[in-house]
Amino acid sequence: MSARGSAQIIYDASTRSADMLYATRMIVPDAFLWARIRGRTYAVLSDLEVDRGRRQAAVHHVVPLSGLERNLSAGVSRRPSVAARIALFLREHGIRAVEVPRDFPLGLATDLRRLKISVRPTPSSLFPGRISKSPAEIRSIREAQRAAEAAMARAEEILRASRPTANGRLRLAGKALTSEFMQGEISACLARHGAHATHTIVAGGIQACDPHESGHGPLQAHRPIIVDIFPRMERTGYWGDITRTFVRGVPSEAALRLYDTVLAAQRRALERIRAGADGRRIQQDTRAFFDSMGYPTREERGRRTGFFHGLGHGVGLEIHEPPRMADGPLTNRTVISVEPGLYYPGIGGVRIEDLVTVTPTGHTNLTTYPKRFLLR
Repeated sequence: MSARGSAQIIYDASTRSADMLYATRMIVPDAFLWARIRGRTYAVLSDLEVDRGRRQAAVHHVVPLSGLERNLSAGVSRRPSVAARIALFLREHGIRAVEVPRDFPLGLATDLRRLKISVRPTPSSLFPGRISKSPAEIRSIREAQRAAEAAMARAEEILRASRPTANGRLRLAGKALTSEFMQGEISACLARHGAHATHTIVAGGIQACDPHESGHGPLQAHRPIIVDIFPRMERTGYWGDITRTFVRGVPSEAALRLYDTVLAAQRRALERIRAGADGRRIQQDTRAFFDSMGYPTREERGRRTGFFHGLGHGVGLEIHEPPRMADGPLTNRTVISVEPGLYYPGIGGVRIEDLVTVTPTGHTNLTTYPKRFLLR
């Protein structure tokens, strides 16, 4: 990319694009233009957002969109297109070629090319530095994790207050306790902490054997219930992520052993995490440990059983962002989940998840919530 003739741009809403939020540190619900030109950064904002942008946006220059539109609208009856506005802005800065994220809108790229702006998708992230979190970012993720833990405490409180019935279900205040009720209570708790979450998982019985099944209907006593909460903070856009598995009642010996094995696997993985450690090997060794304990990963009666998902993923401005644990060597100051799980329909599902920051000598666990299986 030449210093004189090319630049990098993003066109998106920062509520949707993690890269845009990272670039501007400003939450905007509508798509707008960010540009980096010869080391200077720009945000082209509507008049609705300009004043706030001048206070909040982490850019060198905030440009009012209305000025560009006036220049383009002279003698024209209709509002100029998005591509025309972007092309004018770029030409005013002597730019004829841009580098864009790989998820840049295809239609917009086509329109820009028609206006003689060369558009090239970047082969990797515009912001490779996102993988290593700054102290301020880690504080934001820790804040999100505290909100997740508060919601987890509410989930545990509800389960403790419930009562097993003769038909093997849980009841609370005379009514069947359902996944939907607990999900609603979790959402309300998160809102009080300035966060929100969608697809919160409260899944028990055979539902817990599908790791991304959010759960529905009455919850069963005596069987593992997976609670997976991943909230986003409204103010910062950073995510937290925590999973715990509970049982209300008297679990089977098989379920107790399943839980103890997953807990041991997580402890083993955590002991090995440090900057430069091979995440792929840690994941492979976790599966080998499960095999050695009599929990192979395979297909049984048309469905996957055992440990058939990744051991962990990066968390930051996205709930799933690089790196995956299996990607290879871990980078210093990466925030990554550690979430082994085992799933057998005849027993149930168990998953335990913490968020950690990778350090040169090990890790810092951002999760403080205790790991309790039996609720009596």
